[in-house]
Amino acid sequence: MLLITQLVCVQCGAKYKPGEALTCSRCGRDEGILDVQFDLNRARKTLTRESLKARSRSHWRYRELLPLDEEFCPTEGTVGWTPIVEAPRLAKVLGIGRLRLKDDGRNPSGSFKDRPSSVGAAHAMQTGATVVACASTGNAASSLACAAAIGALECNIFVANYCPEGKLAQLLAYGARVFRVQGSYAQAYELCNQACDAFGWYNRNAAINPYLVEGKKSGGMELAEQLADDPPEWISASVGDGCSIAGMHKGVEQMRAIGVTNWSARMLGVQAAGVAPVMRAFETGSLDRSGAGDTYADSINVPIPRNWRKAVNAVRESNGAYVAVSDDEIMRAVRETGRLAGVFAEPAAATAVAGIAVARSRGILNDKSDVVAMITGSGLKDVAGAIKAVGQPNDIEPSLDAVKRIVGSD
Repeated sequence: MLLITQLVCVQCGAKYKPGEALTCSRCGRDEGILDVQFDLNRARKTLTRESLKARSRSHWRYRELLPLDEEFCPTEGTVGWTPIVEAPRLAKVLGIGRLRLKDDGRNPSGSFKDRPSSVGAAHAMQTGATVVACASTGNAASSLACAAAIGALECNIFVANYCPEGKLAQLLAYGARVFRVQGSYAQAYELCNQACDAFGWYNRNAAINPYLVEGKKSGGMELAEQLADDPPEWISASVGDGCSIAGMHKGVEQMRAIGVTNWSARMLGVQAAGVAPVMRAFETGSLDRSGAGDTYADSINVPIPRNWRKAVNAVRESNGAYVAVSDDEIMRAVRETGRLAGVFAEPAAATAVAGIAVARSRGILNDKSDVVAMITGSGLKDVAGAIKAVGQPNDIEPSLDAVKRIVGSD
């Protein structure tokens, strides 16, 4: 059941028919980002609290609001419906009233990006494509390679030269052809777009392809449904290119619009201080395209974000806020999220937790605030980052005396 009505340019408002374009011809590929719009009145007739009770616990349960024809939309799957973890000790350390963690590191390839990539792979098959491609700092690539392997699609991946080894291993294990570009993410992104144009590959890059955000919004839809009777005030999410926070906000709002839930949440966007162009765009109204900056959190190391308008709009529409955190604060959050909540988060995922502390110190949050943090990737994605955050083990000789020396020094 394909309920798409139109695609609308987020900059100029130009309207396009489904399948007519991926970006706005007036505004160009960089600025002409499109938003996919659905017939929510039709969706509300079949996507209800009652109908959801009988559906599989995966993101495919929201099929009416996914950009797929019925024959290309599975009814079963392993992506989505990830757990929400109560984190009272971590909430106390952060100085807020309540904290819950939505652990998307439990998805098949270990990240939130499995949501859009699985939708993208299905959409590629719907269009008749047999080859898919994307540029990525890591997670989008590994998730696409996973989805392509399941769908028997050929997969080409362009990564920046700082992509962690764990993510590279995933790509190669899933059978992707990997181009490790000796340059920045921006250069890998442009090269991927050129290759897609030249060879006719299906372009999974979420900034170019608006249908990918529709997969990301399933994270927000799940939160809306899972917490329908116990909603948070805030949702905290790390921000790189901007697609994810925009998708989560859209998902929450669409579930409210069709009557499955009746709550909205304020969005807290968190960027690494070294690479915070979306936060600055939120403050100034324009994007700095200098491409300057760096952060250890590779998944959000995006100096020139393509979907910044959607990311800014999502936070503004929700009466939310943006904050930036240092790499030291990110690494502290990796430690505290693991030790106080039992959730192993990669640095970019822990950024959402680090941002809560900064928001509390700035008075954006208070000691009564109820927050859900999106944990967008498993710590196993970046083992070197985890070791940097938590330190090395105790190397000892095989004797009880050696154990006693360590225990006695604590």
